Amino acid sequence: MSIESPPATLNTAPIPFLEFVALVAALMSLGALGIDSMLPALPEIGRRLGVPDVGGRALVVTVFVVGFGLGQLMQGPLTDRYGRRPVLIGGLIGYIVCCLLAGLAGSFTLLLAARFAGGVAIAASRVVTIALVRDCFTGRAMAKVSSLAFMVFMAAPILAPSVGQLILLVGSWRLIFEVIAGLAALVLVWFAWRMPETLAPENRVPLSVRQLLRGWRATLADRASLGYMIAGMIVQGALFGYIGLIEPIMERVFHAQHLLGPVFAASAGTMAAANLLNSRIVMRLGMRRISQAALVVMTLAAAGGLIAVGMGREGLVPFVLLQALAMAGYGLAGSNMSAMAMENMGAIAGTAASLQGALVVTGGAVLGSIIASFFDGTTIALHAGFFVAGLLGLGIAAIVERGRLFRPS
Repeated sequence: MSIESPPATLNTAPIPFLEFVALVAALMSLGALGIDSMLPALPEIGRRLGVPDVGGRALVVTVFVVGFGLGQLMQGPLTDRYGRRPVLIGGLIGYIVCCLLAGLAGSFTLLLAARFAGGVAIAASRVVTIALVRDCFTGRAMAKVSSLAFMVFMAAPILAPSVGQLILLVGSWRLIFEVIAGLAALVLVWFAWRMPETLAPENRVPLSVRQLLRGWRATLADRASLGYMIAGMIVQGALFGYIGLIEPIMERVFHAQHLLGPVFAASAGTMAAANLLNSRIVMRLGMRRISQAALVVMTLAAAGGLIAVGMGREGLVPFVLLQALAMAGYGLAGSNMSAMAMENMGAIAGTAASLQGALVVTGGAVLGSIIASFFDGTTIALHAGFFVAGLLGLGIAAIVERGRLFRPS
């Protein structure tokens, strides 16, 4: 299926539209690869570095996510001051170095340190990609571009666990980090060669504590920015709960760890399809109507999972189908809420994206860890996480919109 560019009046990207979408998606994918490709390797990492328990080896993912979240607080002001290119190029170089160091780590502590630093470095990819899209597009067009980029980006989590499993067939877990470093180097060359600076000199913001606090205050004072940021953090928590629980669920509940890659791909695939759908309908239906309807779908799918568990009828196939539906709802809700949170933040896009990203990702990681801590040998914690996240997301949307849900704007 071809992806058509939007009308010329909406396309202000400095490179061809399809290349812009693909490059943004590739940049977004690097962080996802750092998370999802690790999942099949966690048991081996635990055995090789002396960390046998599930919670301990999950720190390989958790510390990366925390670094990714906190790093955005630093990267955002830098990109508003010095521009998009130098910050992202520096972040990609740092990420490559940290991946190589992680692959060489001789102890679990050193591995975690390299992972945290790598998360901080690759945080530049999230901040800069959001700022790039905001520099070039506004309103519903921004949501459309974000959805298209997210659709392409979803190839990473679809393929990453399977790629990780394939790498383990020919090498050790260390080779996974080396492969990620190589892919990051290719994206670095592509970005440096093709993407010019999109932040005009007159729009650069002085780097100062006062200016930073002013930008954070403006981000938190805006009703849509604050509300949809909190809602995004909550649904992100459900996603991180899934990432933390899917490996032990496949191993201990369904005794089918060898199917981890296909099951993960099924969920990620529906998210990709949902974002393709969003890119086709958002200009007509609007971000609010779509995101709020998606939260309803996510909540109902999770409720179906809880009912199936309660009736003792949850097999692998019903689990995959219901979880794929819930993840599709997450995909539609997340991309639109992210765009709505940035809608009024054009003057401080980098700073706003960094604060929103830091709170959404870090807060989501904490919530995901809490959800995963309730794992009891069933899928109840996973379904409950999505159910509660959907209800809370709808409640926050109702507050932001002053009770006017599902309006076409």
